[in-house]
Amino acid sequence: MRERKKPKIAVALTYRQDKDKVPIVTATGQGRTADRIIALAKEHGIPVEENPSLAEALYKINPGQEIPVELYEAVAILLSYIMEVDKKVNKKK
Repeated sequence: MRERKKPKIAVALTYRQDKDKVPIVTATGQGRTADRIIALAKEHGIPVEENPSLAEALYKINPGQEIPVELYEAVAILLSYIMEVDKKVNKKK
């Protein structure tokens, strides 16, 4: 029997160091909605990172909610990476 391919999942997070205690899920979607979330992020210059395991865990959280404690470390690593990439991109400009 062939394994069914899981639909693409996308999760948008926001984190403002000066306002938020922890990152907040701002959008979740799968399939076409996931594609639209990714397209909008790219259109607005928002970094997109592919991490299916983390996306699957975050997908269970309702938009507007803070990420749970058990995902702090994984999201912190992701945000740290994105901030580092942003610094390098901004230096080149």
